[in-house]
Amino acid sequence: MAEPPPTTAAAVPSNGELIRRLLGLAWRYRLSCVGVILIQLVLLTMGILGLSFTGVGIDYIRHIVTPANADGTPAVTAPQLTFGVGLPLQWEPMHVLLLLAGIILGLALMRAVLNYAYAVAVNVLVHKKLVLDLRSEVYDKLQRLSFRFFDANTTGSIITRVTSDVGAVRMFVDQVLIQTVIMVISLSVYLIYMLSLSPGLTLACLATTPILWIISMLFSRKIQPEYAKNRSLVDKMVQTFAESIQGIAVTKGFGREDEDRAKFDAANNAVLDQQHSIFNQVSLFTPTVGLLTRINMMVLLGYGGWLVINGQLALGTGLVVFAGLLEQFSGQVNNVANLVNTVQQSMIGARRVFEILDSPVEVESAPNALRRPKLEGAVRFENVSFDYSGLTPVLKNINLEVKPGQCVAILGATGAGKSVLMSLIPRFYDPVRGSVMIDGIDARRLHLDDLRHNIGLVFQESFLFSNTIAANIAFGHPEATMDQVEKAAKIAAAHDFIMQMPKGYETILGESGNTLSGGQRQRLAIARAVLLEPAILLLDDPTAAIDSETEHEIFEALDRAIAGRTTFIVAHRLSTLRRADFVIVMEEGEITQRGTHEELMQVPGPYRRVAKLQLLDGSELQGKQHNDAEDAS
Repeated sequence: MAEPPPTTAAAVPSNGELIRRLLGLAWRYRLSCVGVILIQLVLLTMGILGLSFTGVGIDYIRHIVTPANADGTPAVTAPQLTFGVGLPLQWEPMHVLLLLAGIILGLALMRAVLNYAYAVAVNVLVHKKLVLDLRSEVYDKLQRLSFRFFDANTTGSIITRVTSDVGAVRMFVDQVLIQTVIMVISLSVYLIYMLSLSPGLTLACLATTPILWIISMLFSRKIQPEYAKNRSLVDKMVQTFAESIQGIAVTKGFGREDEDRAKFDAANNAVLDQQHSIFNQVSLFTPTVGLLTRINMMVLLGYGGWLVINGQLALGTGLVVFAGLLEQFSGQVNNVANLVNTVQQSMIGARRVFEILDSPVEVESAPNALRRPKLEGAVRFENVSFDYSGLTPVLKNINLEVKPGQCVAILGATGAGKSVLMSLIPRFYDPVRGSVMIDGIDARRLHLDDLRHNIGLVFQESFLFSNTIAANIAFGHPEATMDQVEKAAKIAAAHDFIMQMPKGYETILGESGNTLSGGQRQRLAIARAVLLEPAILLLDDPTAAIDSETEHEIFEALDRAIAGRTTFIVAHRLSTLRRADFVIVMEEGEITQRGTHEELMQVPGPYRRVAKLQLLDGSELQGKQHNDAEDAS
């Protein structure tokens, strides 16, 4: 098979473009986002009310315990509740304090209920809506992308994009967008309230805020490349892990467990080292932000205390409330550190998710595609050439005609273009030049579903799903009845061994069908292809990895499956080549020979050379068996 193309770098969108698209994504769920923000606004209001009532309580205590002036007037004026409502001063002092305590407790209980409602609303928004929809959207796009995309991206990269990168996009909505809106509103409310209490104290306490924003911007620019590198290392680690699981039999067979473990440890440690680097930078940034906000509290105690002593600011409703507001303000500002960190993670993840969503769907049904539920199976290649993105041509000017019901065998060395040639028929790829005609119609004009439902596929290594045998056979035709499934299994010579399984057709297969032999897997793959009753059958060297006895069983199944169908079969064994109506030989993407077995044996060339080698090997084997028999007698 031809070499796949190297990974190509997609155009990198700017940060502004990413943020615009992320905001567009959030706009889909605007009602839920507004609901979450409204809950937070109510929580903010209750928090400020609770703080205000605490200040009122402190000033009321001062009003009670401070001796009156010489003229009998209160030394400390009795405070008022919010909106100018006065306290019931005629009550007993403890009753007034109990009233304030009850109000504060009631607000706290309401905040607890609303915090629970907020957590539920966020969970519904990001997990039951955004993550579910986005992951489905990405998976749907993957199903529609051509093989070029999968040739250019590793399995590990695709897995992490559908899992952790989608989660990173979720972080933008609930931990960046919503939190930013809440932070802006909160800071505005706190700032206005503090200015109403003391403009001078407010400006003095917030003098370090511009420095904080500058540090945050510098940190954001520095940390973004680190997160991009981290994602790349995670891709490599997942890919290493996936390959080690898929190739566990090879690893154990060659006793390479230690080397395989060391390879994974190296990839895992690379991720860990990179995460430590990010952690160290975040750990330095976060306390720096905290230090700047603590300076505000120093200013508050010094300057604010002086204002209280000089009677310019009340202790409870002034300094204490201001201190609470400043603490809340500083807490929101401290969140800038986490916000900047989260923004970088979410933008890196979003960039990788959008790369999938933006990837062009190169192979799809045309808007006015022709519907042909049943095809006859005539296939013609007209001047077909193919390459991977302008690289070395894989197919060069292929012209080939196969009539309905004919069987053509394809012979060629690795990389000659055999599999790619067959991949153009079901439009796994489209030719760069020329046309593949099906029943006289360009395959690109046929509806993709109709085209592929008329083509049965059997690969060299057939993949089976972790499902029942019946479900695997009916994979391409899930509406098939049990009678149809059994009929297909009988054609593929699979019915007998299926009935010997513990639960027959309802037996659950292990991952990739690893509980079956190679021959059994191939027969199930043939049954799966035959069940479609396809007009065209594509067989990519289906007997290459099986023994001679199993090959004989597979051929019996293939002979029944091929009957009456246009068949393309990649083959290297004479037993297969002789069954074909004619053979084509491919070399470096070109057809260099074509004809029947008998015709090609009459002319010098690669076909006769391969055939003679196999005949020679067969003669030597027969001679060895004859000598062994004589020795035994």
